[in-house]
Amino acid sequence: MRHGVARFVTGFLALPVALYLFYVVWPFAQAAGYSLTDWGGYSDSQRFVGLDNYVRLFSDELIRKAFWHNVFFLVTVPLFTIALALFLAFLLNVGGREDRAGIRGVFGSGMYKVIFFFPQVLSLVVIAVMWQQIYRTDGQGLINGLLIKIGLVDADNPIAFTADPEPFLGVPAVLWWLLFIAVWSGAGFYMVLFSAAMQSIPKDIYEAAILDGAGRFHTFFKVTLPLLRDSVSVAWVYLGFIALDMYALVFVMTPSQGGPNHASEIFASVIQFNAFQKGQFGYACAIAVALAIFTILLAALQLRITRRERIEF
Repeated sequence: MRHGVARFVTGFLALPVALYLFYVVWPFAQAAGYSLTDWGGYSDSQRFVGLDNYVRLFSDELIRKAFWHNVFFLVTVPLFTIALALFLAFLLNVGGREDRAGIRGVFGSGMYKVIFFFPQVLSLVVIAVMWQQIYRTDGQGLINGLLIKIGLVDADNPIAFTADPEPFLGVPAVLWWLLFIAVWSGAGFYMVLFSAAMQSIPKDIYEAAILDGAGRFHTFFKVTLPLLRDSVSVAWVYLGFIALDMYALVFVMTPSQGGPNHASEIFASVIQFNAFQKGQFGYACAIAVALAIFTILLAALQLRITRRERIEF
């Protein structure tokens, strides 16, 4: 085995690597090639246009809207999701009372983990359809139904928060309602991730901090958060990828898949709009390649900023 380890490993990896190259890497390479053409997607005719599609990106008003919407999600989705997940994980691990066994989590923490993690077992499309029904404005939606029951909304005119016919998915609140769903669906997974990381921290550290007079607030920011820096960094990168996508929520929930009036357009919806509605697959591929490059650079920058020496216990 020692002398034949290279052949042994190569024999096992050859097929998976070949499949990955064919089904993942090759389509990316094709998209990069199509981005340099004016291919319409439904014919074999392709004219090489060089970097014209990329130059066009900088003057496209729809791209600018989508960019700022993606920036909004890029900032808010990781921030709110990680903050909520850290808070819940801290409560479930060291937020309970102290006893002879040391510091404990809140009572029933195991049950809470299952409840908070439940959205992760659902498909994102299922979540989008469910919340679309909750946001309905015809009196059948859960939120408007509750408002009607308590008398805050007239049953004959079930408009909850505004006179706009789309009070939840309309301008300008649509991004905030989509953000709420993204945080609700993702916080449970990262709560479990941070909870597992907290359990690896020796309880002696918490007990020593409390004996020195530190409260729960100072314990969280001075002990827990610094020791979870690596986990938070990884979570921020993954949530950044999710924030740059958001396609399923936008496509299922918003009017005209990015509306109303392009108020919820993101890069993914603009790609779909240009490719399948305008028949400009070459330009759509250029948008996709630009998004891929931006995502890779952002992830590399994030990992570079948060890199540090590991803490050994």
